[in-house]
Amino acid sequence: MRTLLSTRCGGPETLELKHLARPVPGPGQILIRVASCGINYPDVLIIEDRYQHRPPRPFAPGGEVSGVIAAIGEGVAGFAPGDRVAALTYIGGLADHVACDAAMAMKLPDDLPGPEAAMLMSTYATSYHALVDRGRISPGDRVVILGAAGGVGLAAVEIAAALGATVLALVSSPEKADAVRAAGAAHVIVHDGEPRDAASAKAMTGLIREALGDDGADIVYDPVGGGFAEPAVRAMAWNGRYLVVGFVAGIPSVPFNLPLLKGCEIVGVFMGGFAARDPDGYAANLRALFDLYSAGRLRPHISARYPLARGGDAIAVLRDRQAIGKIVVDMDEVA
Repeated sequence: MRTLLSTRCGGPETLELKHLARPVPGPGQILIRVASCGINYPDVLIIEDRYQHRPPRPFAPGGEVSGVIAAIGEGVAGFAPGDRVAALTYIGGLADHVACDAAMAMKLPDDLPGPEAAMLMSTYATSYHALVDRGRISPGDRVVILGAAGGVGLAAVEIAAALGATVLALVSSPEKADAVRAAGAAHVIVHDGEPRDAASAKAMTGLIREALGDDGADIVYDPVGGGFAEPAVRAMAWNGRYLVVGFVAGIPSVPFNLPLLKGCEIVGVFMGGFAARDPDGYAANLRALFDLYSAGRLRPHISARYPLARGGDAIAVLRDRQAIGKIVVDMDEVA
């Protein structure tokens, strides 16, 4: 089979297309003939040894896939060869075949296309876990979404709007503004980059309060970090929930007096850890996402698709923050 391997620490240009033996599913595992693999920011980090999990090399990045079951391992029930599935794989998805735990896979309803299904397994599952489990979102909540045109950001816009929240999306271009409005954002701030000084940070806080009212945001969804974090915390409402999802712009330093004065919570969101510790809860969240999709309330946006041989280019687009919505790699051949 073909697989795109990380053989040394570095950027997407270090990935190498190799031919390896097809894996054999172990006990409790299924083997998936991969059709599509969604690209996520952890794929950028993991090949540079900057992710919290550092698998031994060589490995293939790629944490969410869709395809067809090719074989099942000992002790697996509820799946059979030929079933259409999507799965959370953590790594290994940029390959023609990947073995993964059956508990991290779901059969797909007939109305759910494979590429969109792959996106639900990690990208949308992250945003749903953040907003519902960690953020306790309710209809009428005022939700600020940073990095709103990226994969998890645009998913968060859709999910929050579908659940009855008022969404304020922060983006960096008019094109991205159009995308978040189409996904359900009621308010949009187009900024000119990360706040770099006290004046620009204060201005961003003011823009958020101007859009949402003086009470501020009930929930802030933050996959960006960096200089965006403190002005967003300053714009939070009493008893608000600040969801720490990622650090595309770097790990921020937020004065602890702010959550004290706001009576707000700073809440960590680690969907992979949640899925591993509570597979039943993860499966329940996926079923809720499938239902929202079937009801027409979610429509994942794929902005670009690449063949496996150009999987490194797909990761580079995400690294360079050029993506709107989701980047997907399709297996153009199956070996």
